[in-house]
Amino acid sequence: MSDELSGFTIGVTADRRRDELASLLERRGARIVLAPALRIVPIADDTELRAATRACLDTPPDIVMANTGIGMRGWLEAAEGWGLGEPLRAVLAGAYMVARGPKARGAIRAAGLQDQWSPDSESCDEVVEHLKEYGVAGKTIAMQLHGDRQPECSDALEAAGARVIEVPVYRWAPPTDPAPLHRLVDLITGRLVDAVTFTSAPAVSALLRAAGPSTDSVLDALRTDVLAACVGPVTAAPLRRHNIPVIAPSRARLGAMVRTLVDELPQRAVNLKIAGHVLTLRGHAAVIDGELKPLAPAPMAVLRALAATPGRVLSRAALLRTLPRGADEHAVEMAVARLRAGLGAPGVVQTVVKRGYRLPVD
Repeated sequence: MSDELSGFTIGVTADRRRDELASLLERRGARIVLAPALRIVPIADDTELRAATRACLDTPPDIVMANTGIGMRGWLEAAEGWGLGEPLRAVLAGAYMVARGPKARGAIRAAGLQDQWSPDSESCDEVVEHLKEYGVAGKTIAMQLHGDRQPECSDALEAAGARVIEVPVYRWAPPTDPAPLHRLVDLITGRLVDAVTFTSAPAVSALLRAAGPSTDSVLDALRTDVLAACVGPVTAAPLRRHNIPVIAPSRARLGAMVRTLVDELPQRAVNLKIAGHVLTLRGHAAVIDGELKPLAPAPMAVLRALAATPGRVLSRAALLRTLPRGADEHAVEMAVARLRAGLGAPGVVQTVVKRGYRLPVD
């Protein structure tokens, strides 16, 4: 089996780059659940952005804080549309430019401008500390916003004596169709996805809002059975505040996040030698002697329960607890029959008369 993520199901909460991320994961064999948590709504015609741009032209900022690549590009494109592109570039060229991350830095340089500093952590807190050391008293700072307002950053800089011009280029909005996100919540609580990817901190908050009364169940699943993968430390911060273990690459890139999943998810596979066969449990599939065997949720749940205590007999009543509510002992028999058919390897699931079933480990 050549695909590193074959057998695993991964939820994708991104909107803008969801197809790119899904393609990267599918190329490695993963099954994808697309569930955009938010969408970006440009506000190029908004009076607030025009007013903020005019304020920067009337009082050229001493410092510019660029938070995102899409935000900086959107700001410059909107200014071009208003015939203010060149004056705005001239104003920005005269400022001390701070790029919060590599995407913002790329947008600055693509516009023919030059940034002077960027934090290692990509966090607003580190930017604020750097600017306070640089000296902001009596200076004007233009802060390109990351979707929503960032009062903690603005308040800290104003408390240090700066005047802050907030530049709102876009805003976050709920997905047009919320059904996929609610379905992902159900899959997380049912442990029917192996990992969920996040590319922005607001997407984490949006998922938890969508969970509503199931929030505690979602948090419990993310702390235990469902892996949370984030594109970088800023995205991971709200999850870590909930004591959720997170994997995130050192560089905030989609490809790097996919590589961390390739490294981590296969380590969670269960490997057993049973009845002369090599059995591996990978997400929603079993691998028998190197051949991938996708399984439906019910037979997979039975196999996971048996594999948790290999060799031990589990009664029908015990296996019933692993199936969806409302099932009966006949449903257990059906799940076992489908499991055997799906594996296609005689003797792997053994019946112990009047007691139940077990995996006869070698």
